[in-house]
Amino acid sequence: FGFSFVALVPQFETRCSYVEATLEEFLVWSCGQPSCLSGPFSCYEYSKYWAYADYKYIARIFEDKPEIFQDIRWSDFGFPGRSGKESTLWIGSEGANTPCHLDSYGCNLVLQVQGRKRWHLFPPGDTSFLYPTRIPYEESSIFSKVNVANPDLKRFPEFRNATARVVTLSPGQVLLVPRHWWHYVESIDPITVSINSWIELDADHEARVEEAITRMLVCAIKSAENPSDGDVWLNPTEVEATPHEINLQYLNKAVSAYFQCRTASVSEQARPHSTDAEQRTSASCKRKKRDVGCEPEGCRLLTHESDFSTFKAEELQKIPFGPHLIQVLPQSQETSLVGAVAVKSDGRDLLHENEGGHFGKLHCTRKQSVMSNDSKTPAHQIDSDGSPNPSQTALSTNDLLDCLVNPRVISLVAQLLLERTGV
Repeated sequence: FGFSFVALVPQFETRCSYVEATLEEFLVWSCGQPSCLSGPFSCYEYSKYWAYADYKYIARIFEDKPEIFQDIRWSDFGFPGRSGKESTLWIGSEGANTPCHLDSYGCNLVLQVQGRKRWHLFPPGDTSFLYPTRIPYEESSIFSKVNVANPDLKRFPEFRNATARVVTLSPGQVLLVPRHWWHYVESIDPITVSINSWIELDADHEARVEEAITRMLVCAIKSAENPSDGDVWLNPTEVEATPHEINLQYLNKAVSAYFQCRTASVSEQARPHSTDAEQRTSASCKRKKRDVGCEPEGCRLLTHESDFSTFKAEELQKIPFGPHLIQVLPQSQETSLVGAVAVKSDGRDLLHENEGGHFGKLHCTRKQSVMSNDSKTPAHQIDSDGSPNPSQTALSTNDLLDCLVNPRVISLVAQLLLERTGV
């Protein structure tokens, strides 16, 4: 839950608390009905708070009604066979928002079902202007330290150079979020419902190696701290700091999958003819609970920086997504700061009803809960952007991690590691 004012820093999940609730209780609360006064929402007046339900997997919610999967036809956008089984359901109340972040893997197709959502999109070239951080840590998500709805330009002056593409998604419309595009999403109607599916890309193989390296560094360094220091660094989507041995296995599987795919790519290119089915990346290996080594065999891998530069927006435009995508245009500099956009709250709410976590994560156990802004956070805890409190003068572990796991550093380490392994 969050209050009606807008904070200068993002409200990460680590700065919020949880209460158990059902979807029915959430909907009753969102309507402002008195019956919710005795339930889990009794402490949260609807006019002052908002709630956000995320990571509800359609395959689990409707496992007893598989026919519902077929109602979600991603095949209309060039992906035959992809349905609700590879999709996630999102539900939120007015003012609910997702902190600005980018997804490490693939691109994203989003269908708006009910209500409207406003998307603030930033291209990969704006990454340095958005002050990326891995604290709080969440596998496959890189957060921005900037609250793009109310940016602190004194603290983050480079954000002035960022260019936002702002689009309002209405029911029945579909938005394509290209690979590594930053996005801040807010609900602007009383109840919003969205469905999305992450589309795997060949470049994900190297990204998985980078994520494995990041996990090893973050878990190793943060786990060495005194657990009583009050530093909440692990996002709720990550239920625990995994042991070094497991992280090492994760890294080895990611590297092995990388080279298996490259070998398959060489074999594929050597064939005089190949079918579309052989060339298409398997949908079953994108952002879902699985072993790292199950990467598709018949895929082409981009291995050099020059490959990535030519693969981005230009190549994505060639993918047959169909005629129903919303055009996203650059806005003026005033719009890019999005300071005038009204956001109802500075907190963040999540309602969870599934067991299972973020697609693509190594560990995926989550609890049914609703997250709220916690005003009782210890005074010595870090700021929500992962940096130490102003009163601190010494560098913190998070300061070190911000440098060590910076995406540019991790990319270089991954390239050196793959070169070493490939010799």
